[in-house]
Amino acid sequence: MTAPATTDLEARFFAAFGRQPDGVWQAPGRVNLIGEHTDYNEGFVLPFAIDRTARVAVAVRPGSAIRLLSTYGDQGVTTADTASLEAGTAKGWTKYPLGVIWSLQQRGIDVPGLDLLLDSDVPLGAGLSSSHAIECAVISALNDLTGAGMGPEDMVLATQRAENDFVGAPTGIMDQSASLRGSKGHAVFLDCRDQSVQLVPFEAEAAGLVLLVIDTKVSHSHADGGYASRRASCELGAEVLAVKALRDVTPGDLEEASGLLDEVTFRRVRHVVTENDRVLQTVELLGQQGPSAIGDLLDASHASMRDDFEISCAELDLAVDTSRANGAIGARMTGGGFGGAAIALTPVSEEQKVRTAVVRAFAEAGYTAPDIFTVTPAAGAMRLA
Repeated sequence: MTAPATTDLEARFFAAFGRQPDGVWQAPGRVNLIGEHTDYNEGFVLPFAIDRTARVAVAVRPGSAIRLLSTYGDQGVTTADTASLEAGTAKGWTKYPLGVIWSLQQRGIDVPGLDLLLDSDVPLGAGLSSSHAIECAVISALNDLTGAGMGPEDMVLATQRAENDFVGAPTGIMDQSASLRGSKGHAVFLDCRDQSVQLVPFEAEAAGLVLLVIDTKVSHSHADGGYASRRASCELGAEVLAVKALRDVTPGDLEEASGLLDEVTFRRVRHVVTENDRVLQTVELLGQQGPSAIGDLLDASHASMRDDFEISCAELDLAVDTSRANGAIGARMTGGGFGGAAIALTPVSEEQKVRTAVVRAFAEAGYTAPDIFTVTPAAGAMRLA
């Protein structure tokens, strides 16, 4: 018996589970153009969905049993049960779809048993939000299959709860918002206090530019202590400064803040405050002059993350510095930090020079060869079949 599949993932699903899926859904990873560690401080971010996605084929099954399988690795089928999901117990990639199921249950949504097959080309551990791409594909599928009727804002909060309370990563709402609300040719200007979104045109090619992603191959994890300690510093800063969140501190307040905070906490606060300001400046410049005008802001963002927030690493700094020295008009690390990827906004005429120089610099430093590729703003999560 052969599978009458309309997508390759449907065919793989049929081969694995012996039946057709009820549908196929996809959600993209994201690149954050600027605005790092501002989301959980109720600030501003400017990510965009990228043309690399996680796809899930899903079918409802009787009872409460869950069967999970991915197309990468040789992990086999993982089984679970919707009636006995507990935070902190799932391992590997399965904690992301299981976390979404658990989060929906916490909202009172009845999630049936299901079979799920995952396929993804979002690089793992590169700071491009591979985990949120999985979660957003899964919640898109379950929102349809359960008839939950959630809008993007509710799906964002549900996936955030999955990350925070089930996976154990204290992340904000930027990644989910970009994945669920992205639009081709646009960055997503997100106010993380009220979830309001403005789509900002970002068409680098029309300006004679490409956005290079330099995956350093230094893997990171949002569930480790570095991310959590930075968030704790921000919360301490807001408490001492008597504000609801660091969003409410302006660059003009920093001089006074320096006298109230210890040196490390002040630098953490200064990054968030100045980064929020850089996001607003970037949005303004994109509207007035286009992508060619934002290079200096990208550079300043990286310096702030390197020196004030201290979330860069030697490989990221080398990628940024080498890109700038060889023709990029601006570069910065992107993502949560402690590894992952850098981005370099580069004239098309200098793209190959930058690529060659970065690869050579990594080899000379004895680092693992980076993966370098271009990304463009893509559409957000959707149903494929």
